[in-house]
Amino acid sequence: MTPGNTRARPAAPSLARATGSLAIATLTSRITGFGWKVVLAWVVGFSVVNDSFTIASNFPTIINELLIGGVLTSVVVPLLVRSQKEDADGGEAYTQRLLTVGLAVLTAGTVVAIACAPLLTAVYTTEATSNTALTTAFTYLMLPAIVFLGMSAMLMAVLNARQRFAAAGWAPVLNNVVMFLMIGLYAVLPGEISLDPVRMGEAKLLVLGIGLPLGLASQLLVLVPALRRTGFRFRARWGWDRRLAEFGGLAAWVIGYTLLGQVGLSAITNAATAGAPGGPAIYATTWLLLQFPYGVIGVSLLTVIMPRMSAAAADGDHRAVIDHLATGSRLSIVMLGPLCALMTVLGPQIGVALFSIGNSGADATRLGLAITAAAFGVLPYAIVMLQLRVFYAMKDARTPTVIMLIMTAVKVPLSYLCPHVLDPRAVVYGLTFVNSVTFLVGVLVGDLWLRRRLGRLGTRQVLRTLVKTMVAATWGAGAALGIARLLAAVLGPDSAAAAWLALVFGTLIGGIVTFGLMRLLRVRETAAVAERVTRLVRRG
Repeated sequence: MTPGNTRARPAAPSLARATGSLAIATLTSRITGFGWKVVLAWVVGFSVVNDSFTIASNFPTIINELLIGGVLTSVVVPLLVRSQKEDADGGEAYTQRLLTVGLAVLTAGTVVAIACAPLLTAVYTTEATSNTALTTAFTYLMLPAIVFLGMSAMLMAVLNARQRFAAAGWAPVLNNVVMFLMIGLYAVLPGEISLDPVRMGEAKLLVLGIGLPLGLASQLLVLVPALRRTGFRFRARWGWDRRLAEFGGLAAWVIGYTLLGQVGLSAITNAATAGAPGGPAIYATTWLLLQFPYGVIGVSLLTVIMPRMSAAAADGDHRAVIDHLATGSRLSIVMLGPLCALMTVLGPQIGVALFSIGNSGADATRLGLAITAAAFGVLPYAIVMLQLRVFYAMKDARTPTVIMLIMTAVKVPLSYLCPHVLDPRAVVYGLTFVNSVTFLVGVLVGDLWLRRRLGRLGTRQVLRTLVKTMVAATWGAGAALGIARLLAAVLGPDSAAAAWLALVFGTLIGGIVTFGLMRLLRVRETAAVAERVTRLVRRG
């Protein structure tokens, strides 16, 4: 803090404590977020209605990412941290300007997006196997959520920069509760959504469509008092700050990054709609399931480590930046690697256990095999995200965009190839596999670029941790697979009871085997993880 700064910044909690507390909130958010997706599948199945809802529900996130979202997750936190250190008012005026500009951009972008709703649907779907009219109807209803989603993300960024993580972690839970209520209301309403023709005024269509905006609006509302408790007061501030030009320069590259990401998503979605019905919903559900371990561990770690990494980069302390990168990579390997292995062998059991109820039962095994095809990608995804944050902390938004360009160049042709070489029902397996392969490419490219920029990264120690963890995880996954096969032989391969028992006992025994071998192999990071888990259990 500069001598003229009269505002005291809050003391930063320890990395372990902050990450653990945020992980609990994130876990609850992920469980409830995935829960309403499961309930939706029970109610409508992996059908055209679910496909149309899933595609349309992605559009607010896509537009928000193009407008400000990608910038927020990568550029804004470092700049807010710098303003808190440099400005006499603790960065309050700079934050007010960012929020003012963000609100204006989001509002204008929402209006334009609503006007272009049919075009959005055309870009992300194929006419042959999807219901574009229903997707467009859902899109009109959901696009107002852009403002609520974007402003929620901005307030979360401000809270994170001020070392206040709890509200940002818990706010999405309220959004998920609203979605549960709206799906329940949809289920009790009589009739079905008309598919030909699509009637915009139907009660069931309206209830399902407005649930997302209502949920995100409630999420935004609970963040406001949390921000006020930090001492921050918002007022519209339209004056210019020289750092806004720096923000704009960084944002241009991040927007390019986001656009490339949408090119890849468009290829995936188009290829999925060219396969058997349910492909887009199964792909999205698979990705959401795989986000469970990353969302609880990886996102929590990134959220806590990003302000510290940014502060180290601002001070020119590259050694501290490298240490944060190496520590984050090793912790990600130790915590996510075993989960990737278990999800690979237990994918079918996950699908049957969660989706053998209601209208989703017919495609439960199909979703499980999609999980098996993609689970290996969770760990490289987490490490790629960590690598990119290093570049952003050093105010380099160009290199991540180039890395994304390379990843997209791999993803797009392989995605469009899937419908031509795979059976229609198997297209979604190929797409989830391709998506995970893309992250492996990103890890390799990101490591090469970081070496050129920072020198030695402690890669040898990271690889040593990776090898030991994968050896242990393989034996643990083998134990889990043996239990799953035994239960399937006794109770039947399609038995929901066998699937649930395999998940419980396979995960438990596989985890014990994995953790025990990691301790025997002297994986140092297991000590920190064990200590943290013990503290959480004692606190509970």
